[in-house]
Amino acid sequence: MRSTEPIQIKFNVISNTYTQCYFHLVFSPKYRLALINAEWKDNLERYISVVIQNRKHKLLAINAQPDHIHILIGYYLSDLIPDLVEDIKTSSTHWIKENRFSAFKFEWQNGYGAFTHSKSHIDTVVKYIANQDNHHKKRSFRDEYLEMLRHNGVEFDEKYVFEFFD
Repeated sequence: MRSTEPIQIKFNVISNTYTQCYFHLVFSPKYRLALINAEWKDNLERYISVVIQNRKHKLLAINAQPDHIHILIGYYLSDLIPDLVEDIKTSSTHWIKENRFSAFKFEWQNGYGAFTHSKSHIDTVVKYIANQDNHHKKRSFRDEYLEMLRHNGVEFDEKYVFEFFD
């Protein structure tokens, strides 16, 4: 015989997970060649922005220079940084080649820099990325990148840091 009493289900309330992570990504065309042309730089930035947003990250700043790119994101924890960077590099390389933007063989270098920042530093990093044109009138990308590694306490062997032509 069935009971006519209503079934009571108790749900345990599980707290949500809240995160706030920011990553500053930096990488360069192979051999740090100045292959990113001002004529299509903005389109490249827009293209990469879509790749980032499709992977559920929040783009906070992007600035492509002729020989490197800076990207600041609000990081979506379910996506791995190596997978994100590989997707950005692979898809943007294909896009550059498909649109015939470069008369030279365009490739991104192996490796990248990924640096974390606290929320209190985000405005400063956004301004730093936006001001790359002026910044590189005084300092090379090589010097900038090595300083970023040192400033962030990253141990490295200089002979393995990118493939710089001197």
